[in-house]
Amino acid sequence: MRIVIIGGTGLIGSKVVSKLREAAHEAIPAAPNTGKGTDVVVDVSNSPSFEDTAVLNFFRTSTTNLLAAEVAAGVRHHVALSVVGTDRLTESGYMRAKIAQEKLIEQSSIPYSIIHATQFFEFTKSIADGATDGDRVRLAPVLIQPMAAEDVATEVTKVAVGAPVNGIVEVGGPEQFRLDEIVRRYLAAREDPRSVIADPQARYYGAVLGERTLVPEKNATIGETRFEDWLSHQFVSTTA
Repeated sequence: MRIVIIGGTGLIGSKVVSKLREAAHEAIPAAPNTGKGTDVVVDVSNSPSFEDTAVLNFFRTSTTNLLAAEVAAGVRHHVALSVVGTDRLTESGYMRAKIAQEKLIEQSSIPYSIIHATQFFEFTKSIADGATDGDRVRLAPVLIQPMAAEDVATEVTKVAVGAPVNGIVEVGGPEQFRLDEIVRRYLAAREDPRSVIADPQARYYGAVLGERTLVPEKNATIGETRFEDWLSHQFVSTTA
């Protein structure tokens, strides 16, 4: 199967390329003239800017252009990576942009699968940084069910080689945490001196969070990697 990966050199995309090639598929990171004869397009690209207008323009423009090119090339399956809770986080400019992207995909004539993933372990530091005020990190003590990027890539690969679902597939990690708790544990492991404050009013990328805003439904596919195992590996890798 010939599969083109948009964002194929990034965190998730590079792993998807490797996994597809290990399974004997022709996996090609997107480049000019790679569309001809393509069976599946996997879009795991992301906006270079998270500013509200810029991110909306990025996803609208890139997705519109990509879908038009796929129609012309006869692509039979469009796979896109999105985020669990997009429809519950409309106060966030980034999530509004992802919703716009998903609507374009749903309205296209190309069969599709949209993967809603929970936050990646690898983004824990970014979450902390975005919530930092001085030497304090203010986070709402709501549930989160994050997962390893490796497990995200595994699920994207499975969906890419399967039949289009013409709907949404949810994936999440094997454990639930309180958002403030997991960031506190991450910072402690890194000997980061910032203190984490549980603040029910704290916003998450501009949005107010409910208890289950960030967790998937009960029928979600669950990744294998546990947070402590991932964290231990990261700690060893960065200090060895």
